[in-house]
Amino acid sequence: MSENLTEVADSNFDKEVLQSDTPVLVDFWAPWCGPCKAIGPIVDQLADSFSGQVKFAKCNVDDNPATPGKYGIQSIPTLMIFKDGQVSDQVVGMVGKGQLEKMINGVLSGKASSQPFVVS
Repeated sequence: MSENLTEVADSNFDKEVLQSDTPVLVDFWAPWCGPCKAIGPIVDQLADSFSGQVKFAKCNVDDNPATPGKYGIQSIPTLMIFKDGQVSDQVVGMVGKGQLEKMINGVLSGKASSQPFVVS
């Protein structure tokens, strides 16, 4: 796991994510989830690429059920970008690095999608 990734839990989600001065991409995942394992290295690479611009966090949905429940997460992996304490963009399912970069750059430029991107 990248040194630029933070583990977040129900207990510190508000402090680490909602109160962050920079946008935060949260990867909601579980250890048994194949697509979560596949997207993990991509998230690691992006955490290094966007270091200093975007904070990256992982939240294990099995160990921390309250936070995913609060945000209506029903499928994993779900990646959400929070900016100023609000969900700015999200993607559900396994997507490529290019799609995630586009989502991150959209949030950084203030042109985030208001509709979630869902892979079926």
